[in-house]
Amino acid sequence: MFKIKLLSLLTAALMIFGVFGSVKASALTFTPTNGKDSEGKPVPISFYSKSVYMENAATGEAIVDINSEEKISPGYLNQLMTCALILDKFGGNEKKLKNTYTSGDSTCFDDLYDMGAPTADIRPEEEVSYYDLLVSMILVSSCEAANIAGASIAGSTYDFVMMMNDKAKELGMENTKFTTPHGNSPVQNYTTAADLSKLCRYIINNYSIYSDIATKELYQLEATDIHEDGTTLYNNNYLVTPQSDYYYSSVKGLKSSVHDSCGRSLASYATYDGNTYIIVTLDAPIEKTAADQKKGEQNPNSIYAYDYVYYSMLDHIHLYDWAFNSMVMTDFINPNSEITDAKVEFGLEADYVNLKPKDSYQMLWPYDLPVDDVEKKVTVYKNIIAPIEENDVLGKMELVYNGEVIASVDLISTSSVSRSKSKSELKIASSFFRSMEFRWAVFLMIMVVTIYSVGFFVFLQLKYLRVNKKHSKKKKPTL
Repeated sequence: MFKIKLLSLLTAALMIFGVFGSVKASALTFTPTNGKDSEGKPVPISFYSKSVYMENAATGEAIVDINSEEKISPGYLNQLMTCALILDKFGGNEKKLKNTYTSGDSTCFDDLYDMGAPTADIRPEEEVSYYDLLVSMILVSSCEAANIAGASIAGSTYDFVMMMNDKAKELGMENTKFTTPHGNSPVQNYTTAADLSKLCRYIINNYSIYSDIATKELYQLEATDIHEDGTTLYNNNYLVTPQSDYYYSSVKGLKSSVHDSCGRSLASYATYDGNTYIIVTLDAPIEKTAADQKKGEQNPNSIYAYDYVYYSMLDHIHLYDWAFNSMVMTDFINPNSEITDAKVEFGLEADYVNLKPKDSYQMLWPYDLPVDDVEKKVTVYKNIIAPIEENDVLGKMELVYNGEVIASVDLISTSSVSRSKSKSELKIASSFFRSMEFRWAVFLMIMVVTIYSVGFFVFLQLKYLRVNKKHSKKKKPTL
């Protein structure tokens, strides 16, 4: 168990901060577009969601960022954390999840009665597996499943919420606070799209079983004493439902939410051309807009003709369409290319070394943005003194786009240079004569000589005067 927790912690750290080696990347983001206007200018996509965040799942680099740091109640996306803690407890082991049963007493239902909370119809004291609790949350946002799981794992839902917030801190979710395992109570329960993306990245990089569940169109819960035929649950995320108008074959989950107080929210991820994208959107409208009402009247066969339009899903579809057609993994730094050279003091074999990037750097880049617009700014450190070892860091190269540094990589020596003893001694000697200490020493010597000379001169003058005085006394005039 300790090894599993340690591995989980290390993996989380790598997934959160990205594995860039010496490369430091910034949060350069792009504006998704859909076609061009009459003047040939790209037309930005208009999103329904209040907060939109898209990232490269492999690196954690942001691709699209619209109000991603705004604190918003996530609704039932809150249950992503509850699911993560269940998976942590069982290490994502499907067999253990299916063979371990629990139940909840009436306290797991007290804050849900008459609250309009989504349910999988699990009853007090009904024995269910942790796997079925996971399915109930992922597919239909079952609030009683969240409370039962929390109370069973931590002893109480209160203590479980503390675990949720501790996990959030571990994952670097700095703008998140959970107050319930289920998310039905939005008061003081908030997060950001950027924070939830970190949680999604943690889940998909550690627990493949989550995606297996999240892509199910429907699932039959195991039969119990109360539900002898089990309970059939249908996935509320229509992006993974083939019969739906919103079906998107590349999407692999993750979870949807509809809440009267915080609108429609959705977390999903998809892979295309070897690149995996995570999208989190928060607070899209529940009711159909007036403009879309007219669209439905004009086109009775469109999705706008239905009573509800699932705006969060539309936002995800538009983002994936744009990314799949526009984003290309682009190489910006070749680690085998020599960039510049650096002057080396006291070198025996040479007075300089060639520098190359320590690591490569590539990022998803819109194909219609010229790569040549990215400036490579090279800085070589000053006062480089031998000995120099191969791979010593002697400078850096920054990638600058529109005045913003988008990445920085160390520049390292391609060879070694040993120290020349004679050059260093000569340099030390010559530098001494140019040093301030030497100048002060010369000044003091001149001052001493000057003072001595002046003093000696004064001494001679006084001595001469005394001698003359004695002579004048001996030669008194006679009368």
